Amino acid sequence: MELVAADWFKDTKRMDHVAKRKGCAAQVAAEKGMFSFVVNIQIPGSTHHSLILYFVTKSLKKGSLLQRFADGDDDFRNSRLKLIPSVPKGSWIVRQSVGSTPCLLGKAVDCSYIRGPEYIEVDVDIGSSAVANGVLGLVFGVVTSLVVDMAFLIQANTYDELPEQLIGAARFSHIEPSAAVVPVLDDTSSAVE
Repeated sequence: MELVAADWFKDTKRMDHVAKRKGCAAQVAAEKGMFSFVVNIQIPGSTHHSLILYFVTKSLKKGSLLQRFADGDDDFRNSRLKLIPSVPKGSWIVRQSVGSTPCLLGKAVDCSYIRGPEYIEVDVDIGSSAVANGVLGLVFGVVTSLVVDMAFLIQANTYDELPEQLIGAARFSHIEPSAAVVPVLDDTSSAVE
């Protein structure tokens, strides 16, 4: 899959199901008959932030692990979506706190999955885990000085599912919290206080 866009949003409430926003990269891809994998990393605070990544492919290959993930149930998805983090540039304490050990996102934090007609969105609630929220508190305060890499893949649990294939990866350099924008959400967008 190819990373085609990233959004950096802020709002007074948590932003869920951002892929249904008119004009977002997932909707543009759907209009072209393409499939999107959307990761919405939700960062709690007095101002809520969302870092949204849009990975796109021409189509879901029938029977592929990605297709099984997209059409599977939440238990299957929670046991398979893997994040490999890295902080190549940052203080020693931040690099040690984040580490580079792969983790199953659905086992570490609460994830909500929204299956649209031509996309799947994963809303990753960082605030749902005391450990993740603690690391976030350390990282967010110095995020303007960091380079952060994130890779996403679906874990292979059987020989037939090997080799594991990357969904996509992204590098973020010196993120400015003040650069986040308030998204234009339609009336049907769901937001949680």
